[in-house]
Amino acid sequence: MIKRGFDLVAALFAGLVLLLPLLIVAVMVRLTSEGPVLYWSDRVGKKNRIFKMPKFRSMRVGTPTVATHLLENPECALTPIGSFLRKTSLDEIPQLWSIFKGDMSLVGPRPALFNQFDLIELRTQYGVHELVPGLTGWAQVNGRDSISIPEKVALDLEYLQKQSLWFDLYILWRTLIRVTGRDDVSH
Repeated sequence: MIKRGFDLVAALFAGLVLLLPLLIVAVMVRLTSEGPVLYWSDRVGKKNRIFKMPKFRSMRVGTPTVATHLLENPECALTPIGSFLRKTSLDEIPQLWSIFKGDMSLVGPRPALFNQFDLIELRTQYGVHELVPGLTGWAQVNGRDSISIPEKVALDLEYLQKQSLWFDLYILWRTLIRVTGRDDVSH
């Protein structure tokens, strides 16, 4: 209950503070590429339930729905401002909607794509699938795109075992530092 209450208050505050950047990014996405402003991705939530997660669209329409590192040439699939959106994590702001809905939390394992079977299987094996996925997480602040799936799941498991409000606040602080430094973003 405390975590959910914190998520709602923090997401509401963040939504208000980020309202102007949200509008600016939405206009920039619309002006620089064809297609919708938001991309609704099928993601794996708590207990492996699929939900729709919004992001500002950073990839061209028609890009295959796979993890970015599996694309043959990810740079060619990016929109003109896609790389900037990803490196600054501005593409993630619409996920505040998923937090309001209860599909996501501020902190938890990042939600897997519906077709990341290896990640889903490992998380299920270790009980990590019982957690609500997060906008950020322990694996995000300890390597993000630069660590392997087994390393991510090990960090997700560590989060499962250590989770607390204080640990979440620490992860949010580390996220702010890493996002402003654009650490461990490969595309």
